[in-house]
Amino acid sequence: MKRVGAHISAAGGVENAPFNASEIGAKAFAFFTKNQRQWKSPPITEAQAAAFKKACADLKFPPEAILPHDTYLINMGSPDLEIRKKSEDAFLDELKRCSLLGLKMLNFHPGSHRGEMDDEKCLSMIADSVNRALDKTSGVSAVIENTAGQGGSVGRSFEQIAFLIDRIEDKKRAGVCLDTCHLFAAGYDLTTLRGYDSAMKDFDRTVGMRHLMGWHLNDAKSDLGSLVDRHQSLGKGNMGMEPFKFIMKDPRFDEMPLILETPEPDLWKKEIALLRSFEK
Repeated sequence: MKRVGAHISAAGGVENAPFNASEIGAKAFAFFTKNQRQWKSPPITEAQAAAFKKACADLKFPPEAILPHDTYLINMGSPDLEIRKKSEDAFLDELKRCSLLGLKMLNFHPGSHRGEMDDEKCLSMIADSVNRALDKTSGVSAVIENTAGQGGSVGRSFEQIAFLIDRIEDKKRAGVCLDTCHLFAAGYDLTTLRGYDSAMKDFDRTVGMRHLMGWHLNDAKSDLGSLVDRHQSLGKGNMGMEPFKFIMKDPRFDEMPLILETPEPDLWKKEIALLRSFEK
């Protein structure tokens, strides 16, 4: 079964997230465990964690179907030492929050050097930060999201993701989430079966399919190879519906969180139903 969902709101407390996901017919979901635009937020209480776990169990969301996203402020590849330190501390806090909630994954954007250093130095710094955070925690995997390459962001190619994973010491806790819009903007054309098959073979050869733990399903306002990160609702952008049909029919992604981050939440319920229809 394909577990399709969306990045839903956790307003009012993390314990509300599973209910918000269930209301749109989701079988998986993503959310922020804290305010995504603040460095620090109040801790999750034991009562909130217990309520979250109960709701997930009652609504049949196993931990493997939940892919929380870290805050947008985190940039462990920043050339600014203060920002890098804040980012590493925040990332560690996010891992601990996921552990408290009984979750197994934390999705993160690798980071950006903003044009002030080369890609490999930036990636190496990110790996060092991830290693320190993983060393202080257990049970939660760091799931790298590929980027569009905008603004000096690293992780735009499979080779860069492989470079990062190669430097993460605990390989069992190193995962990948592929974003379709980011892939397209970075030059991976998934709009034909030939292009899709080529990209998946390239990913498996370069990174390894064993590391893939989830997908973000987004159409793209931006052009192929533009390095511009602009999500669009399914079928309204430059990718069309074919890439999503390929993914939904691919048995390698059964039971994996397939998460919508499309810009019109009112359409998520319809988009989820549409994606499920492609399985047939």
